[in-house]
Amino acid sequence: MLESMTVTLLAPPAEIIHLSGISWKTYETLLAEMSDRRLRLTYNRGNLEIMAPSTGHEFSKTFIGRFVKTLAEESAVPIYPLGSTTFKRPQLSGAEPDECFYIDNIEAVRGKKRLDLNEDPAPDLVIEIDVTSSSQNRLQVYADLGVAEVWVYNGESLVIQQLQNGSYITSPTSQFFINIPISEIAIFLQQAETLDYLELVKAFGTCALIMYLLGERSSPLHCGQNRLL
Repeated sequence: MLESMTVTLLAPPAEIIHLSGISWKTYETLLAEMSDRRLRLTYNRGNLEIMAPSTGHEFSKTFIGRFVKTLAEESAVPIYPLGSTTFKRPQLSGAEPDECFYIDNIEAVRGKKRLDLNEDPAPDLVIEIDVTSSSQNRLQVYADLGVAEVWVYNGESLVIQQLQNGSYITSPTSQFFINIPISEIAIFLQQAETLDYLELVKAFGTCALIMYLLGERSSPLHCGQNRLL
C-alpha cells in the first residue's frame, strides 16, 4: 500500500523538501538509495526533511568544525570527530549532523566502524547550520538521540543548546570549552568571507589559547572584535 504523504517545498537557496506520513522503512530505503548523493535526511516521528546543502551552509559548517578542532587543540580537550555520520533511534528519529564530535565518550566508540545507539552513546557535540529556521525540528531529533550539546548557527549568531531532562535549554557557554566564550566564533565567521582561511584559523587559535590560559579573567577580551589578525 502506498503511503499517504504531504510534501512541502522550500524555494532556493533553502533547497529543502518536507514530507509527512513517512514510515521508518521508507526512511531507511531512501537513506540507502541516496547514500552516494550530497543530500541530508532528517527523520522525526513520521516527518522527513531532505536538504541539499547550499554553498553558504557548507562554508559555515567547514569553518565551525575547524574552530572546534582549534578549540580542542588550544585547550587540550580530546575530541573524536565523526563528521556527518548517520545516527538513528529506530522507529523514532534519525539525522546526519553537519559535524559531530565525541568528547566525554571517546573510548566507547573509538575504532568502531558502525555505531548502534541502542548500545553506543550519541555524539557529545553536534554542529547544526540553520539558514532556513528549520533547526527546531532537528533539535527534537537530537534530543531523541541523546546528544548532550548542539551548536546552532543561523548565519549571524551562534547559540549553544544543552540537553537537560530530555529537552534543550540555551547556555552562554559550552560544557566542553568552559573558559572560552563561544560567541567569538560568530565574530570570526563574519570575517571569514573577506579574510584568508589559514590566517583566520591561526588568529582564532591565538585568541582561544589566550582565553583558555586566562580563564574567567578573559571575559572582557573579544579577539574577533579587536581583529587580532
